Parts: sequence; structure tokens; C-alpha cells
Amino acid sequence: MKLQNQDIKIGKTIDELVEGETFSLSETIKNREILLYLGLTNDDNPLYSQYDYVKELGLTKPVVPTALIFGIITSTINKHLPGPGSHVVNVNLNLIEKIFRNDLLSFNFEIIKIDTNKDLVTINIEIMRDEERVADAIVLVQPPLEELSDSE
Repeated sequence: MKLQNQDIKIGKTIDELVEGETFSLSETIKNREILLYLGLTNDDNPLYSQYDYVKELGLTKPVVPTALIFGIITSTINKHLPGPGSHVVNVNLNLIEKIFRNDLLSFNFEIIKIDTNKDLVTINIEIMRDEERVADAIVLVQPPLEELSDSE
């Protein structure tokens, strides 16, 4: 059946996507986002919040929780590439360097594979701080479906 509410905006379907298509954005993870995450998850890891602790480790400021990086990735996929209606089915996230609060990060997304048989796209993500790659990820995404089957 077709979507009955035509006001619902969906992202690009698998037929509308192209290998090599890109999307980029910059984000700064501030103290507010970290405190919200810590409160929602009841995570009390001092690495994320306590300046005295991280200074003893030789760091200058607390580290950003990995889940927040993951959240930016999935949110960007769900909002922009492929867009609303997408479903992330697999993530491989590799943190190369520590990411600190207030770091300005550039997230560069690129579709590297389209599998129309499985209705999946593979997206490569590079995360940069200045000219340094601090993380990367490979994400498998089911793009939005244009039509819903009767079983859904």
C-alpha cells in the first residue's frame, strides 16, 4: 500500500541514491550534551565529566562519550543521507583518537556501496578534528521504502 499521509516526508529511496554521493556537517559537542547524556543513561564514568580525574591521566579535558558520536552519525543518516525513514542496521565505529568536549568535528559521509538485492546502502564516515582523522565508521542502512507491504 502507498503512504496515505502525503505530508510525511521521506528521504531518498534506494533507487534515488548514487554511489559516491556525499554529505558533510560540523558539530561541537558541548558540556550540555554530555550532561544530558550522563543524566539519561545514569553513566557516571569520570572520564566523561571530572576534570580532576582526567588531569591525573594527563588529559586536558573530559572525553566525549562514544554514544554521542554514534548519535550524531545515526541522526545525520536519519535526517540527511538517505534521510527520514532510514533504518540503521549495522555500525562499525572506530575511535582513532580521543575526542574531547568542545572539539569542532567534521563528519564526512559517503555512500560507497548500494545493494539493491538486499535494499541496503553502505556509508563510510570520516570524522576529522582540524586536519586529523579522529574516528571513522562503516554503517549499513536500509533507505526509506517508497511503499509499505501489507505485512508491515
